Amino acid sequence: DISFFLMLTCSFCWLAARISSNVTLPCLVQHSSGMMSFGSNGMRVKWTKLGADESLDEDVLTSMGFHKKSYGRFEDRVFLQDTHDEDASLVITDVSMDDMGRYRCEVINGMEDTIQEVTLGVLDNISVVFPYSPPVGRYNLNFHEAEQACLDQDAVVASFDQLYEAWRGGLDWCNAGWLSDGTVQYPITKPREPCGGANAVAGLRNYGLRDKDTSLFDVFCFASALKGHFYWLVQPERLTYDEAVQACLDDDAEIAKVGHMFAAWKLQGYDRCDAGWLADGSVRYPISTPRKNCSPTEAAVRFIGFPDKSQKLYGVYCFKAQQ
Repeated sequence: DISFFLMLTCSFCWLAARISSNVTLPCLVQHSSGMMSFGSNGMRVKWTKLGADESLDEDVLTSMGFHKKSYGRFEDRVFLQDTHDEDASLVITDVSMDDMGRYRCEVINGMEDTIQEVTLGVLDNISVVFPYSPPVGRYNLNFHEAEQACLDQDAVVASFDQLYEAWRGGLDWCNAGWLSDGTVQYPITKPREPCGGANAVAGLRNYGLRDKDTSLFDVFCFASALKGHFYWLVQPERLTYDEAVQACLDDDAEIAKVGHMFAAWKLQGYDRCDAGWLADGSVRYPISTPRKNCSPTEAAVRFIGFPDKSQKLYGVYCFKAQQ
């Protein structure tokens, strides 16, 4: 038998959809002369969501003639668009953040196999990915400590898809961090020599799977929308760390966490050029409008460091949770 393998490239191999919306992932079959049409009984379609490796792949939908089956969390949420004989496009309804990632469409008829891949990004405007390292310095967290570090900042360890979407949104960070699948990666939008090479392409630099107990890195955390009020506490004088904690308590609040600051900055456009204590003992400030003496070149959460907690050089950012 003579079989054919056809790898199709799509005009738009990256699509974006908003949470709770519907999206169509394209897969159009190009047949050679005399080949069977999509409606023929022998045609089989399989959609798969690709993981970081094959063991993490998820079955999405299979179809052969009138027999169609969706799987797992995709059950009853996906179907083939099937607008004509050569259309194997997948419709995903009620899109969620977990749907973000790469998908593969395979169309098999015994004579000609078609494979096409497409990446889906999910826009929610209610979450932010941020890098985190502990007070003891960079590259000091094993995976389990990384999980706890994110939880301590009202966040969780980011997934590959969440970091990928953050990179698409401009996140550039030259320190490797844990992701939820046990891989270690970092996002680069502006290639340069210390970060994989000046001539390398922009993208996610991947160190692969690492030992969760012995390998030490930073971590990328994922925080959702604020459920409360993040603010700068106006005080007549600068505070030590302990005074900062107490000042927030006296205002019926708590000292803000790093996740609170990143969420307020990214999702609400919070902007203030005053360095303030946060709960982990770090000092930072959020800039949404770059300007001289604050953050002249880019919008960013500026990191001062983990200073001596007895220093009276800084103010404080507080957080008041919703009641």
